Amino acid sequence: VSPAIAFDVLPLKLHPFSQSTPTGLDCVGWKQRVAFPVIADGALDKTALADDAGSEEDLYEDFRSGNHRYGHPGGGGEQLAINELISDGSVVYAEALWDHVTMDDQELGFKAGDVIEVMDATNKEWWWGRILDSEGWFPASFVRLRVNQDEPMEDYPLKVEGGKDDDSSGGTRRFGMGQTTKDQMRTNVINEIISTERDYIKHLKDICEGYIKQCRKRADMFTEEQLKTIFGNIEDIYRCQKKFVKALEKKFNKDHPHLSEVGSCFLEYQTEFQIYSEYCNNHPNACMELSRLTKVNKYVYFFEACRLLQKMIDISLDGFLLTPVQKICKYPLQLAELLKYTNPQHRDFKDVEAALNAMKNVAQLINERKRRLENIDKIAQWQSSIEDWEGEDVLVRSSELIYSGELTKISHPQAKSQQRMFFLFDHQLVCCKKDLLRRDILYYKSRINMDDMEILDVEDGKDKDFNTSVKNAFKLHCRDTEEVHLFCAKKPEQKQRWLKAFESERRQVQLDQETGFSITEVQKKQAMLNASKQQPPGKPKAVTRPYYDFLMRQKHPTLPTTLPQQQVFMLAEPKRKPSNFWQNISRLTPFRK
Repeated sequence: VSPAIAFDVLPLKLHPFSQSTPTGLDCVGWKQRVAFPVIADGALDKTALADDAGSEEDLYEDFRSGNHRYGHPGGGGEQLAINELISDGSVVYAEALWDHVTMDDQELGFKAGDVIEVMDATNKEWWWGRILDSEGWFPASFVRLRVNQDEPMEDYPLKVEGGKDDDSSGGTRRFGMGQTTKDQMRTNVINEIISTERDYIKHLKDICEGYIKQCRKRADMFTEEQLKTIFGNIEDIYRCQKKFVKALEKKFNKDHPHLSEVGSCFLEYQTEFQIYSEYCNNHPNACMELSRLTKVNKYVYFFEACRLLQKMIDISLDGFLLTPVQKICKYPLQLAELLKYTNPQHRDFKDVEAALNAMKNVAQLINERKRRLENIDKIAQWQSSIEDWEGEDVLVRSSELIYSGELTKISHPQAKSQQRMFFLFDHQLVCCKKDLLRRDILYYKSRINMDDMEILDVEDGKDKDFNTSVKNAFKLHCRDTEEVHLFCAKKPEQKQRWLKAFESERRQVQLDQETGFSITEVQKKQAMLNASKQQPPGKPKAVTRPYYDFLMRQKHPTLPTTLPQQQVFMLAEPKRKPSNFWQNISRLTPFRK
């Protein structure tokens, strides 16, 4: 039997809270020292736990009363500095990381990228701020403090474009800033990029060595599938970021940071950063799986023991797992701010400019993949609503609904015509028939493999192949079997929309091949399983916000230093009540019927 490694939990500090703190959150701290023995292979010694801390139920209550998982971090030096600045009359600006949807008339709503004047930061979770004439409370974890506090945001483009430095702050105190020259401001941004990268590497290392390594030793507690769900491809991200930070440090000029040339590093790694797509898409699943596991006491003890053994800061595992999502969203802002303080004559200017566009493209790609994965649930719901379905699921080959509408299909023999509903997905065209009485009910009839088809435009008049007169027609011709399908639209504009849709379908397939986009078998099965569990119409599910609530209760190692593009990851937005796929099908298609 391997020897046990014992370590102590130091008494948690009592945390200062404002009077607005909800009842119960000010009861933080353990009065006793608790030993958490960990066997060398990662197992917890439950006997030792019981001896030192009483029953499992008592220990669990200590965790809960200590606000272990979602309380505020200790210390608070940054917060004290903010409050000191505000009390001295200085203006402190923050930039929104996420959309904050106003849920209360006393809350301040904003969009990602908005600039907020922080007026009160007494409470560590909720700050009071102002945007134009509106004031209200907002979650502190949804914003980052501006790196350079001395210039109003609206003056940035004018001053940077003119290449002028303006010390308009007078006697304003700032966060360790000396002179207010453009070079000093570029130094601030460069230092932030380097320091946050080093912190990030430390977090990734702690996750991989402190959690994943220990979890893999406990096959009795975790399956490989569970670990894949919880941690995603974070080990791949760790390997990528280690190489990236080394490249950055080589370009970092320690003596004169403003002369550093880091733009080329982002250009070099822009393709590798696409691995964040998989991680970001999986992150909500990781949160749900962690939430499920931590309802069992032994997992709570295990994760806390892993954190302490690795000597990690007092943040819960789900807080650490959020950092990669924030990180990839952060790069466009850092590069945009760096570009503001980089003179066009600077050797790094063109590379930084190109890097900003590249990282925006990476963010857009990740956002698009996220949208695609969200759509597979709707596709699964749609398929489950189709009567008499035959053959493989749509998700086996497809992940995107390109277009849908009604067409007349003409078939051999005798050129028989039939009104049918068609749904064009990537790789396949699905044909359905409407119910004669209830037109909202569809019956599955057939499907066509689009990979083997070519599209032929047909002129109005008599078609020789089918020996019938047609109008607004087109054909699908199979290159291998010479099979031909003839379709007619009601209006010329509808025909053109279908022809454009077929072109879009081929472009989508080609793009997926080039970018390597695919949906895992686990994701497909989960989508179909979710669709099968959908409640019948007339019994809508209650609106829930588990992912929104998860973000709201996160603890952060430092004040947030990230800002996503507005279009990327509206993770903070509350989930909407699921809508019927059939009624909202036009939302999924780039063309209107």
